[in-house]
Amino acid sequence: MTILDFLPLFAGIGLFLYGMNLLAKAIENLAGAKLEQLLEKLTSNKWKGLALGTGVTAIIQSSAATTVTVVGFVNAGMMKLAQALPVIFGANIGSTATAQILRLGDLEGAGILLKLLKPSSFAPIIIAIGAGIMLMAKKKKTKNIANLLLGFGILFWGMTTMESTLSPLKDSPAFQEMFLTFTNPVIGILVGLAVTAIIQSSSASVGILQALSSTGQVTFSMAFPLILGQNIGKCLTVILASFGTNRNSKRAVVVHVFFNVFGAVLCLCGMYGLNALFHFSFFSEVVNRGDIANVHTLFNLITALVLMPAVNALVTLSGKLIKDDDSAKTNQALDYLDDLFLKNPSLALEQCRKVFEAMGHALRENLDTAEDLLLNKYDPKKVSQLEENEHFLDKCEASLSEYLVKVTRKSMTEEESHSATEIFQCVSDYERIGDYCVNLSETAEYMYDNNDRFTPEGQKEIRLLFSAVRQILDTTLVAFDTETPETIAAVEPLEEVIDVLTDVLRKNHIDRLQNETCTVNNGISFIELLNNMERISDHCSNIAVYIIQKHKINENFNRHTYLDAVHEGHLTGYQNLYEQFYKKYVDALGTQEADITAEVKA
Repeated sequence: MTILDFLPLFAGIGLFLYGMNLLAKAIENLAGAKLEQLLEKLTSNKWKGLALGTGVTAIIQSSAATTVTVVGFVNAGMMKLAQALPVIFGANIGSTATAQILRLGDLEGAGILLKLLKPSSFAPIIIAIGAGIMLMAKKKKTKNIANLLLGFGILFWGMTTMESTLSPLKDSPAFQEMFLTFTNPVIGILVGLAVTAIIQSSSASVGILQALSSTGQVTFSMAFPLILGQNIGKCLTVILASFGTNRNSKRAVVVHVFFNVFGAVLCLCGMYGLNALFHFSFFSEVVNRGDIANVHTLFNLITALVLMPAVNALVTLSGKLIKDDDSAKTNQALDYLDDLFLKNPSLALEQCRKVFEAMGHALRENLDTAEDLLLNKYDPKKVSQLEENEHFLDKCEASLSEYLVKVTRKSMTEEESHSATEIFQCVSDYERIGDYCVNLSETAEYMYDNNDRFTPEGQKEIRLLFSAVRQILDTTLVAFDTETPETIAAVEPLEEVIDVLTDVLRKNHIDRLQNETCTVNNGISFIELLNNMERISDHCSNIAVYIIQKHKINENFNRHTYLDAVHEGHLTGYQNLYEQFYKKYVDALGTQEADITAEVKA
């Protein structure tokens, strides 16, 4: 045979790989977000996870796609590592479905049904049907169905082309000698690994091996190490996908590699060890497509069954190999913003809300730290932690804004669009609240440097104000998370009471200055504190209004009209809540302060 005789072989390989890629993409497009939702919901039990990984991969014809998706879920915090591993094991088993389908080429017989089941017969029919549907298709779903049929047909047509090209080689002495080198298990594993790593698909490389088996020159001793190497080689795609992910997803990849390497060592030692004892006759026998498919399936099935009871131990082992550091823990929330979820805007927006939850914890922690620094012992270590939280909040704002821009470029429902707008509006308010907490810590530092402290009366008032601001912050965070009307309604009356309270405290402080019971420096710090606390309350009010605006978007909602109605007491339940908060915070100051409050309200 000349080089020209091999040109159809390259065409066959190209058709085979293209068909497999077209088939996988068509199935993924038809499944849409259902694949991600299915993986997320059905992993509570590890055996369910194994079955799910097997089934999904058998359908989409790509273990890499399933494994990369699972790694993305682990990276985003939607799936724990212990939940992910059984799905990955199942993906390895499911990847053998292609080989089992390709064994149809071994069917022999004169019956019309058997002839139609051979790839050389049904592939052209499927391609013709797929092409016909594609020419007439207008809807996206119909085009995906056409691509599915075309991919399936082209895959088998490529297989048939490879077989017909390789068929003359069965009588070639040079070809027979080349295959003899694969009887060395180490060489066989390395060749199988290299081929699969290059084409990034174990299903494709096993399919090529099945095509080679049509020459009648491939024995079990040649095919076995090649299949082991092919299973190790498929890890490359997942390894590449793990770059830039968090440590937990890297652990999932480590276990995926371990699965295939461990399985290869186990099967290699087991098979060659037993052969040394029993001298299996099938070692030198020629294998066909079905034999190769069975070895491929049994390798993954046996490895999965051996490792399934050790899932928790593998989680522990991977944790020791890839350890956490403080910065990874601090920025873990940012890992929720994985581009994987952009295909489903609803899931992507839910990931954004998880980041908001982490931001809320940081805000609450910084507010408590600021109070501690102002009223108790100044501690530089606490300041450092506060600054770390603020840096985290800044990163969250930038990352969320960038991620939301990507989300809004996708096709969204009206509800998803409103939710994206709400999140976009609120993110800057969250970050600004963090800035005001930093301002409070700077006030504490200024007082510490000047050896200054608030008067006992001032400290009492500040504690009361912190209590009120802490309540409005907590209420706002819960309102954003739950969007319950009762919680949202509590924000604005409390904000109004905090405005009154700060006015009262400002007047009280002026009285202390006039009575010379506090210093001028002390007075500046007190006023700065009041201003920052009032601003935190204002931003909480902004967030509450954005939430209301989201739910009233179709009612021509006007922010200013709404706030005017609130301030004039026209909203149901507002006055009762206002009086409750007023009694809790303003009346708690005492009779003298209550008289001052009357002046403020007047």
